[in-house]
Amino acid sequence: MISDINSVCTYCGVGCDITAQVQENKILKIYAQNDGYVSQGKLCIKGKSGFGFVASPDRIRNCRVKKSFIEVNLENMPRELKARAKTLKEFDETYFETPYEFTTSLAAWKLLEIKEKYGRHSFCGMGGARTSCESSYMFQKFVREAMHSPHVDNCARVCHSPSLKGMKTTIGEGAATNPFDDIFQTENIIVMGSNTTEAHPIVANRIIKAAREKTADLTVMDVRHIQLGKFAKNELIIPYEANLLVLNMMSYVILDEKLYNNEFIDARCKGFEAYKESILNDEYANPEFMKNVKGYELLAEQIPEVARAYATKKSMFFWGLGITEHLDGSYAVMAITNLAMLTGNIGKTGAGLMPLRGQNNVQGACDTGCLPYFAPDYQTPKEIGLMTPQLMDEMIAGNIKAMYVMGEDIAHIHPNQNKVHKALGNLELIISNELFMNEVTKMADIVFGVKSAYEKVGVYVNAMRRLHLSQPLVEANMPDDWEVLRDIENKITGDFNYTDVESVWNEAKEAVGSRFSGATYHKLSKNRNRGMQWPITKEDTPILHVEEFRTEDGKGTFQYNQYKLREQIKKLVTNESFHKNEFYLTTGRTIVHYNNAAQTIQSESLNSKYDTDVILASIEDKERIGSDKVILKTQYGETAIMPVKYVKTIKPNTLFTTFHHAKSKVNFIFGDEADELIMTACFKSIRVEIEPV
Repeated sequence: MISDINSVCTYCGVGCDITAQVQENKILKIYAQNDGYVSQGKLCIKGKSGFGFVASPDRIRNCRVKKSFIEVNLENMPRELKARAKTLKEFDETYFETPYEFTTSLAAWKLLEIKEKYGRHSFCGMGGARTSCESSYMFQKFVREAMHSPHVDNCARVCHSPSLKGMKTTIGEGAATNPFDDIFQTENIIVMGSNTTEAHPIVANRIIKAAREKTADLTVMDVRHIQLGKFAKNELIIPYEANLLVLNMMSYVILDEKLYNNEFIDARCKGFEAYKESILNDEYANPEFMKNVKGYELLAEQIPEVARAYATKKSMFFWGLGITEHLDGSYAVMAITNLAMLTGNIGKTGAGLMPLRGQNNVQGACDTGCLPYFAPDYQTPKEIGLMTPQLMDEMIAGNIKAMYVMGEDIAHIHPNQNKVHKALGNLELIISNELFMNEVTKMADIVFGVKSAYEKVGVYVNAMRRLHLSQPLVEANMPDDWEVLRDIENKITGDFNYTDVESVWNEAKEAVGSRFSGATYHKLSKNRNRGMQWPITKEDTPILHVEEFRTEDGKGTFQYNQYKLREQIKKLVTNESFHKNEFYLTTGRTIVHYNNAAQTIQSESLNSKYDTDVILASIEDKERIGSDKVILKTQYGETAIMPVKYVKTIKPNTLFTTFHHAKSKVNFIFGDEADELIMTACFKSIRVEIEPV
């Protein structure tokens, strides 16, 4: 018999509702219902075809402990563990296959030994955005309460931490303000730094429909031509690292031409006069400056046009990692919120701010406290911990000795991989909860195979704050992440008394009380198709900031930050020539893969379409590069040999590549340069040298 089971997609932050056809515990097909609230009856290729990983023969369906770890630690083990360690069954050349109860006991013993020997700050936890809210809540609680360490972080560090920082600083809340369907209620849409058709296709469907039906004007701003730009009234190709420059120019036009909303500013904002004076006296804020930027002179005319439309129409602003992964990512987000406050484009239907979150539960991981400076519900923790780049330094210095990593391949997706690998190699213990052996799991001493999102119950929060209670599509005999954490903790202190996943959620929703308090399993189950947007009490809250901002005094605060002339723009303004092999590189996704490709690479229908990372270069640079295969180099490292495809969508002197396949070693060329406030790496702009092969 074939069963239809409703759940939520495991990939990006759009959080599409899905229905799986299941027979004899196997997924036959995944589709979207025509009345799907998020999907609207359509799924991207990952959501539709990317379920092959669930039954992959490469799944980790057991517990594994490195033979070398047993050898090094055998003499110091308690008698019972030592005796059992001598009877372990070999899995392969590197690992023993170990019983679950023994493995949790071994992990608990070693964690306690390290804590007692080196102190509580010698332990850190990393991850949480790929699993449920129940597990991400349990993870931060394990780090903070079982190990008494403040060092917990998640993948938001390499993606949208600047969105949280910038929005929280200005309007008190670092989350999307409106539902996706408000795209059909707006008059004007700006998409900046987001290749939406590749990274968030089901949101892109709505934007394209609105643009085609001319219910809204569309502006797309990026460093290259992207598919979404074909539907735009205005497509602005901007220089690398010009986000803050362009956004301040938009503010300049609105202020100079007095297009701002005086009534909204007077009633709901503060700091306006100082901000206005700063912008109007900023040498880089006048769009006329663009006339000095060779190859981008047209922006001097385009930017004012875009600013006027934003100020005079009901507008929504969408952005992605093309905004956040820069030196001034947080400042650029503040510049976006400044624009919304200037024009009153916030707090109402069809007008708002929409950061497009990357991972399926990165919003939920942050909500539940998987950040070093925020406890659950964005409260200040008892002790503020270190961010991931700082933890790498501490590992190299010998101060961090153990790491628990849950669903985050830090040895692939983070920057400066030569440094990361050196740091991880300095640890005495790495524990990993994972679905497959990836780059970090290969370095782990203790590995727990765990359930995927399609095999368990759990709450996920998408990019528009929508809580969706998932249910398993198939049964699996591995533990859930939260169960592994509970069972290790029970052998350390014994305080985690959770009998089932709902008991974890009941505690988590109270810990995140100002957002989740009314979100019982019963209520979420009744609203499974629609989901519910936090804050949730008796009802949910589709639109934020309707009457006041979520700040202490209810006011939004203008924050001025001046653009700093640097890199490509500086070269173009000063007529400094580019060396023959010198280019500016940006990175991004392709539609068939997801981040480190751990799941999509296991779905042959996806991986066969894109089985290696490709560099895109301008046709105009073909003779200059002189090869179809190159190595990219920086002071930090080099990539593997990569194929080059010459296209019309890339500006001269610039390149684009994906980073999905670890074998490409793309993230070895990035260094420690990062957002000034929140340490998110500059993945969207790096100067590289090309070595033709």
